[in-house]
Amino acid sequence: MTAAVAVSRHLHQPLSHLLPGSLQITPAIKSVLQSLNPQNPRTHQNPNPSILNQFSPYLTPNLVVQVINDLTNPYHSLFFFTWASSPSPNPNLYRHSHFCYIAITDKLLPHKLFSLAADLLKTHNKFSDFMVGKFIKAHGDLGHLKWAVKLFHQVRRGEVGDCLFSYNALLGVLVKANRVSHAWAYFGRIVIKESVVKPDVSTYTTMIRGLCKVGMIEDAEKLFDEMSCGKNLMTYNIIIDGFCKKGLVESAQRMLDQMVGDEACPPDTVSYTTLIDGYCKKGEFGNAIRCFDEMVSRGNCEPNVLTYNALINGLCLSGNVDEARRMMSRMRLSGLRDNIATHTSLLKGYCIAGRSDEAIKHFKEMLNLGMNLDGKSYAVIVNEYCKLGRPDEAVVLLREMRGRGTNPSLASFNAVFRSLIKLQEFDKAILLLKQMQQWGCCPNFISYSEVIIGLVGAEGRMQDVEMLVNDMIQDGHGLDTTLYSSLIQAYCINGDVRKAAGLFEEMIDEGLVIKKDCFKAFVKESCVKGLVHEAENLFVQMRNSCPAFDVETYRSALNEYLIGNSGS
Repeated sequence: MTAAVAVSRHLHQPLSHLLPGSLQITPAIKSVLQSLNPQNPRTHQNPNPSILNQFSPYLTPNLVVQVINDLTNPYHSLFFFTWASSPSPNPNLYRHSHFCYIAITDKLLPHKLFSLAADLLKTHNKFSDFMVGKFIKAHGDLGHLKWAVKLFHQVRRGEVGDCLFSYNALLGVLVKANRVSHAWAYFGRIVIKESVVKPDVSTYTTMIRGLCKVGMIEDAEKLFDEMSCGKNLMTYNIIIDGFCKKGLVESAQRMLDQMVGDEACPPDTVSYTTLIDGYCKKGEFGNAIRCFDEMVSRGNCEPNVLTYNALINGLCLSGNVDEARRMMSRMRLSGLRDNIATHTSLLKGYCIAGRSDEAIKHFKEMLNLGMNLDGKSYAVIVNEYCKLGRPDEAVVLLREMRGRGTNPSLASFNAVFRSLIKLQEFDKAILLLKQMQQWGCCPNFISYSEVIIGLVGAEGRMQDVEMLVNDMIQDGHGLDTTLYSSLIQAYCINGDVRKAAGLFEEMIDEGLVIKKDCFKAFVKESCVKGLVHEAENLFVQMRNSCPAFDVETYRSALNEYLIGNSGS
């Protein structure tokens, strides 16, 4: 069916069956619009807007907003919005409201249609500070920080009037992008030094969030105390979270007490849960329970799953898993359902308490109940199997995770490598290292170094070592001093002075410090092999290339073997 035929059918269908009122007008409008060519409606390919004239009597701002929000194609939304801005006929004298412009802007920006949105707003003289704030946030979400800054400075120069909304949007973009120092500089310049804007609660809250995010809690607290406007719930909760993350639970408690005394901004579930979690992570369970009981007694905010999970996790981290289970029962009795996070905490608790068999049993029960286990749950048991010296069972779990669509973590693989190397299961470790990428995880420096260092200490495995070193370098991981030293000493033990010398030269080129015991092993083997010049050449290179080179110490090590060798 062509677009023209589809439109014709809609035009010949009476709208009377859609009544009462305009409750079913939206689906009818969507049906007509969806029959159009989903291209830019400003092009010649689309029909005349008059195809929508049948809907003119039903136009209201609420209907326009609803249609725009319900449509998935931004060009259809813009086609409808453009028609509705001047419908003909217009029996209700319809005009777009402010919310209509917000709706079309919110529809266009996520589709990166910045120019279309800006042209539309400018044409209707709606490119306000508030709207520019939306553009800044949209650019920030895409990582276009330079564009976000440029837009703010356009507003600041007075092109659209006030700039509070755009300024707050810019601060939010910078904080989200972890450019907190830039946001702090803008705050000092725009608010304090130049007084370009009068900050509101959103300004302060965003900046406090950023300062807490990077651990600048003292500056955050100072800014909180200096706020020239009232605090809101979010402001309090952010500063409480900031204190708790720094372990300053006493300061967080002081903030919550301040909220309790503020009828305009009493603490909510988030406030109490954050503080309870802070107490639990410091091991102050008495204070955590006191805070929990106070929360319950106030009656205006109920504990949720996160609240109970904070207590359960804290108890488990201290090894008090039985009390944690009782807390889970209390949570169930209150009508809340435990989740994966609850049970993962219990798994950790059993392991910390040395009750490995119970942890494994509980994990298997979780599987049998059909719980949708995440990577964290598996990681706890994988790590426990490795600690018990049962890496084969850990590998089975890794394979099972992959089969369930969950990629094992690097930490889990690395734990298995440590266990395999400890048990001298070298071939299994090499095979797993090569299979990692097939299981959705790429080996990192630690993965390679765990296996390589284990192999260099084993007899007759240097060929495998060289293969893994090549793989490691091809994957973009360079060797560090420890790896170089292990390889050099292994080559010296195997009597391969030439390869050891080559690695020393690489270290010198990369500016790495050569350990004295490694140098001594090389000098000793060089003398045994009658290659004294190799050791002397290395010493000269070290002296010429390393500014902080301890000449006397290494010279004495060289002389020690040279004199001993000549004396023999």
